[in-house]
Amino acid sequence: MKIKEVVSALERFAPLPLQEDFDNAGLQIGLTDADVSGALLCLDVTEAVVDEAVGKGCNLIVSHHPLIFHKLRRITGEDYVQRAVMKAIKNNVVIVSMHTNMDSAQGGVNHKIAEKMNLQELAFFGTEKVADGVQGGEGVIGMLPHPMAADDFILMIKRTFGVECVQANELLRRPIRKVALCGGAGSFLLPEAIGQGADAFVTGEMHYHDYFGHEQEIQIAIIGHFQSEQYTGEIFQSIIEERCPGVRCCLTEICTNPIIYF
Repeated sequence: MKIKEVVSALERFAPLPLQEDFDNAGLQIGLTDADVSGALLCLDVTEAVVDEAVGKGCNLIVSHHPLIFHKLRRITGEDYVQRAVMKAIKNNVVIVSMHTNMDSAQGGVNHKIAEKMNLQELAFFGTEKVADGVQGGEGVIGMLPHPMAADDFILMIKRTFGVECVQANELLRRPIRKVALCGGAGSFLLPEAIGQGADAFVTGEMHYHDYFGHEQEIQIAIIGHFQSEQYTGEIFQSIIEERCPGVRCCLTEICTNPIIYF
């Protein structure tokens, strides 16, 4: 099977028009006419991840975050992005990224987060989109199977996502049942979550001042950008195994989270 067939399968699941205007999803590096020897699936592309792909005999890397996000004015090896680009080209490794299009798509990143939390009755909230017949939206909202006390809810999130520390506002003094979420940097959806009557809002990042003024209005739970999106590789794997049978998939064994908790 050709690399371009794998890329096409991913883009049919999460069409590129679903991505945000600021994004740079899609093919990053390489020629896609080659036969695919294996796909390494990851959140971020670093030099170590490219080395891992080469070591495992994978000539395709599928990442969530684009390696090339900002304009490259030169490629001289002066930072990790340039060095990873050089290493991928040298080793004939193709890199493709499925970012905000995969966040937004039906069954994408936000749905995977909801699945891990066992949410039911899922629906999009925020701006909804359609591209090539695929439904999409900025966030997902759903219901817990049973109401939970706020402290139990926070502990459940910690266990589910392996989070060392959840940043939260004042614990809600009513049961939590309706949960809104957005993977990564989703704090812009907090007002919409409140407007939808959510009891809790879960995302990866939030600015300090955004916590103010919501005491007993909604339970805010911030779990970390990497932690919120860490299961994205599972989505890539299921798409490729279903639509490109026979293609070998490897989930990265490298933790690329640059944040350390002490």
